[in-house]
Amino acid sequence: MASPKSRRSGFSKKQQYSVFTGYLLATLGAVFGLVLLVISLWQPSIMQPLRGGATTVAAPAGEATATVRAGGNNIWDTISGFWNAGSQNAELRREVEIARIRLAEAQAVEAENDRLKALLGLYNGESPPIATTRLVASSASSVRRFAYVGVGSGDGVEIGMPVHSERGVIGRILETSLGSSRVLLLTDTESVLPVRRASDQTVAFAEGRGDGLLRIRLINLGLNPLEVGDVFVTSGAGGYYRPGVAVAVLSQITSDGGIAQLIAEPTATNYVSVEPIFEPLAVEAAGVRERDELSEEELAN
Repeated sequence: MASPKSRRSGFSKKQQYSVFTGYLLATLGAVFGLVLLVISLWQPSIMQPLRGGATTVAAPAGEATATVRAGGNNIWDTISGFWNAGSQNAELRREVEIARIRLAEAQAVEAENDRLKALLGLYNGESPPIATTRLVASSASSVRRFAYVGVGSGDGVEIGMPVHSERGVIGRILETSLGSSRVLLLTDTESVLPVRRASDQTVAFAEGRGDGLLRIRLINLGLNPLEVGDVFVTSGAGGYYRPGVAVAVLSQITSDGGIAQLIAEPTATNYVSVEPIFEPLAVEAAGVRERDELSEEELAN
């Protein structure tokens, strides 16, 4: 005959004692917990040592858990940082490039302000310029050397007026219209400018060669007193240019003078000023005399 699936504990005293002991321990545990709860509510300070001891016992386990958690976070941060490093580097490179562009723009604005201040400083105590404007364009590949400025007869500009940058002479006005003018540069083959050496009164003519350089021809031929590095300025002869404005620096000696480089290079110039003719009466007298000579030649022919 098969035994039943479950038998009552009453058939075994050992099982009865085990069940009774379990109930007794559970009851005692519940009573003890209730007593601790009442004591903690009634006198919280009495339970402080017990809570401190429990915290001390649980601290190593908490530290171990925190260490594992921190290590896991560090590993995750490392993985995510490595994963995002490419995009972050690209973004940083873009920001650095933009910063470089902004810095270059700021430096360009600062340099432009310095040029304008220097250009305005040329006229302290002198006649004010007729107009100050940008040098719009200049030819650099042909024999004829011209430039254009954005001011014309409507601004008071007239033919023959000198054109200066903050460094020195550029040329003079050749043609005018209402809102623009053409400038004959010093390096043009038709340009002849009376000059003198800045250190003394050695006079010469600065003639354009059409290649960006000037030929310095001495008026008094003989022993050439010039030296490489000599600076030439306007002499004031002819009446167009006021005297003492920088023109060129001698770079090569020739039998009748030398070859010089411009101090005010048109291709490197942004702003220029148009000055009034230094001695209008002298220019007018020279023009009348030239017309009379041409009339005499025509009558003779």
